Amino acid sequence: MFDPDTLPVLRQAIRERTEADRRLLDELRDEVRPLASNVGTIKPRGTTSVSLVASDGGNNKLVFDPFTVQLVRVVDSYGKELFFDAISPTTDTDKLSEVQFKSDGSPRTALGRMMADLGVTTLTQLSHMIPDGEKTRKEPHAVSPSWVLVYRDLCEWAVLYDRICYHQFATDTLIVRDGFLRSKLFRGELFVEFRRRLERAIERIREEDRRWVYLVGIAKHSKVLTRYQLAMAIERVMPPGEARYVRVPRELEAKAYVWPEYARGAETEGEGGEAPKYVAGDMYFVRFGKSKGDPVWAVDLFSAQSSKDAEIFGYLLADAIDGFPVPFYPRCLQKAHEHAQIVDFDLTILQDEVFAAVRGLVPDEGVLDEFQLNVDSAARRYE
Repeated sequence: MFDPDTLPVLRQAIRERTEADRRLLDELRDEVRPLASNVGTIKPRGTTSVSLVASDGGNNKLVFDPFTVQLVRVVDSYGKELFFDAISPTTDTDKLSEVQFKSDGSPRTALGRMMADLGVTTLTQLSHMIPDGEKTRKEPHAVSPSWVLVYRDLCEWAVLYDRICYHQFATDTLIVRDGFLRSKLFRGELFVEFRRRLERAIERIREEDRRWVYLVGIAKHSKVLTRYQLAMAIERVMPPGEARYVRVPRELEAKAYVWPEYARGAETEGEGGEAPKYVAGDMYFVRFGKSKGDPVWAVDLFSAQSSKDAEIFGYLLADAIDGFPVPFYPRCLQKAHEHAQIVDFDLTILQDEVFAAVRGLVPDEGVLDEFQLNVDSAARRYE
């Protein structure tokens, strides 16, 4: 604890430093002030809302040292399982690539279909963040275990791609992704091709089926929102009384990111220079509640559909009003999280399966029984 005598000194130092840096806040206020004239109100509309989400890593990791099994599970807001796999950090990525395809080379999974459409046959070709199979075979301990999370995110992108490009829609549908419509996981310009294929598929659905499919991404955290939220509150950019939204200019996005290319969208194509390789959405700040204290979210609209922002947010508002347990956050996304989580009894069953699998590797089963009984003895002090 701090010595009581030092607290006044610390308090004074903090106030002096804050006052000296006041110009930073003034600059942010100047940057967000023009947004007030572009704020729109949201009126509720009705449509079908569907969300795709991968369960969090903390909820689907099964560990029994030295074995670690990562469950990759993608579930929609209706509880339908759209993708499931079990991998470990030492999984041979060449074999993992092979199982995405049938023996004749045709896709077996949603990930395989996305890979085939993008013209790649291995996960290493799809993402520079996934190690090649030779390294996972020869140097498994030198491979960063974080690649399994990259694989999980790619599976989520693949399910979203499969849903839009290879399924029919009976009604106008809003697809909500957990996270921005941006990614640095794809190698080279593959994400650009990914975006273009989604654009063509959405246009085909509109022309052939007379149905609108909308795509949005909502982030739980955003560096851009964190940077400007206080300044927006001071400038009253979003006054109370109505649900509101405002588009965030690219130049404001770029000031919040370490890498400015993360704020270069499809509108820069044809201007020369590096292609917009990471961005498929236009960012908006959105408040679904009517009060000034209601949460503001950062939302990406699919860039090709940003001209229909008022309509899309109207659809999203109808779902967010009933948000629970997080207020004014799309209910379809929260339902998808609930279905995707592997917890409680399900988690116990799967953890027991790990013990059962390890049992076949242990010569003396009595040793494993004794170990299992004492695996968490320290926790008993809390009982």
